[in-house]
Amino acid sequence: MVHFVGAGPGAPDLITVRGKQYLEEADVIIYAGSLVNPQLLEYSKDVCTIHNSAKMTLEEVISVMERAEKEGKMTVRLHTGDPCIYGAIREQMDILDEKGIPYDSCPGVSAFCGAASALNLEYTLPDISQSVIITRMEGRTPVPAKESIQSFAAHNATMVIFLSTGMLEELSRRLVEGGYREDTPAAIVYKATWPDEKKFICTVGTLAQTAKENNITKTALILVGDAVNAAHYDRSKLYDPGFTTEFREATK
Repeated sequence: MVHFVGAGPGAPDLITVRGKQYLEEADVIIYAGSLVNPQLLEYSKDVCTIHNSAKMTLEEVISVMERAEKEGKMTVRLHTGDPCIYGAIREQMDILDEKGIPYDSCPGVSAFCGAASALNLEYTLPDISQSVIITRMEGRTPVPAKESIQSFAAHNATMVIFLSTGMLEELSRRLVEGGYREDTPAAIVYKATWPDEKKFICTVGTLAQTAKENNITKTALILVGDAVNAAHYDRSKLYDPGFTTEFREATK
């Protein structure tokens, strides 16, 4: 059996209870060494074999899984955050389907949730933004043309941008071209929930400058939208005494 496990955003105690249990039981662990906190490997048992997938190809990862399965061993494929976001898990699962190797997926806390916690931020403030767009800039790997930063920026919703810290001047230009104001609140969160976490509030127009001044070149999320630094917003109807819900009658 192969368990795809979300490692969480960084802090080792932010893995799920189920994910931690799988790590403790695993005979083989294949972890994304470029991003997963190595402290998580301390949950493994002494006889566990550990592989760093940062140095492996897809074919090599599958080979390890296949060998473990033939030997009756349990494998954990440990991905950063939640593996459903930029985890490249579908291509692994398709090959496992072809080979008849069973697997399941254990969700994790995504880095975009860790970034919000670092800033005590609510992405979905009433009357400000009720949607969160998760995306990335095109770099060495493309994105579909219909999913350009400019097209998403037109909504003026809250946006969380992964894998784009090295392209902030271009990112700012596209955000403004798409519809955000230059003074739209923004934030850079470096290694959210890790011991060396750093966080900076800025604006869309000062993203590149802020990153340069603080030597942030990678491993950061970019947050954009008025929800990042909203001074005024509507109160939630859910707890409004004048609003009737299924569980409570309005009192005024």
